[in-house]
Amino acid sequence: MKVTIKDIAKIAGVSHATVSRSLNDSHLVAEDTKKRIKDIADTLGFEFNANARSLSTNKTGTIGIIYPERFGEFGVSLYYSSLLTQIRDYLEKEEMDTIVAFPKNRYSKDSNIKRLILSRKIDGLIIIHPNINDVDQKIMNFLEKSRVPYIFLHHYPSFCDVDSVDAIYTDHFGGGYDATEYLIKQGHKNIICITSHGDSREFYQRTNGYKAALSDKNIKFNENYIFRGYRDIISGFRIMKDNMDFIIEKGITGIFAQTDLMAIGVIQALKEIDKSVPKDYSIVGYDDIELIMEFKPNLTTIHQPREEIAFLTCDRLFELINGVKTNSKVNIMLKAKLIERDSTRKII
Repeated sequence: MKVTIKDIAKIAGVSHATVSRSLNDSHLVAEDTKKRIKDIADTLGFEFNANARSLSTNKTGTIGIIYPERFGEFGVSLYYSSLLTQIRDYLEKEEMDTIVAFPKNRYSKDSNIKRLILSRKIDGLIIIHPNINDVDQKIMNFLEKSRVPYIFLHHYPSFCDVDSVDAIYTDHFGGGYDATEYLIKQGHKNIICITSHGDSREFYQRTNGYKAALSDKNIKFNENYIFRGYRDIISGFRIMKDNMDFIIEKGITGIFAQTDLMAIGVIQALKEIDKSVPKDYSIVGYDDIELIMEFKPNLTTIHQPREEIAFLTCDRLFELINGVKTNSKVNIMLKAKLIERDSTRKII
């Protein structure tokens, strides 16, 4: 009689999925459990053919996640790593594996998206990249023709109408607005904004939120109050050190730093010149990464709803994988939330 996964599961006292994952050498199963299941399979003479199983079910149990090329940079990776943890947590509950890749192979320059799809390694794609069409101009056509479900997460694509694709992302304009409005309500009128180099849409939106809040409160916008750097601690530190004379001259009391790491750098620079946060300067960051709780004062910041983003993205992707029909694309913009801590104070 032919031995089945069901037979092995019954003997091992585990689920069918656990047996399948063990025989596929999945990292989601404990090593001792995998060994015990493989020993049972060997004893019963079971031969597991993963390729045959994939072809027969048309499911791999694996989701591909495409990250931007800058993922490896410290300032960028902290937020994305936290987001990836949320995604993996949700996928693990559904007993799904992940393959994380950049859009292109860094050595061959071939498309990793095409490779994953053509090799039938994935059931769907989560794309965390705002400019995927700049990397490969033909990739969207390929995705549509392949009929592999995909969804954009954190960013919505810059090359097409937002409602033409499934996308879950944060309202960065609202986040920038709320950070600035909060400082204004605390009594600050001279507020600088520290943002990122380049043309990243999310930072552009945060800056526009800053400008809109000033306008709504009848505070004149000054282009000289915008400082641009990289997204890390060193950049925030250097911006403050290099521009301190200007900041003192203009009577600046409020600072909106568009990443938490920049905000940490600002605080460290102020400490070096015996300036106090929040006594002398009030600072609001952005992202609400875990690292900020290791620094004093604890940072007031804008929390990106990464838990909800991850849940809604995976939930929608599963709908697409399972063939759930909808009349339109799912497009959800989630509101960021101001988290008040110790780096701001009300002034007279």
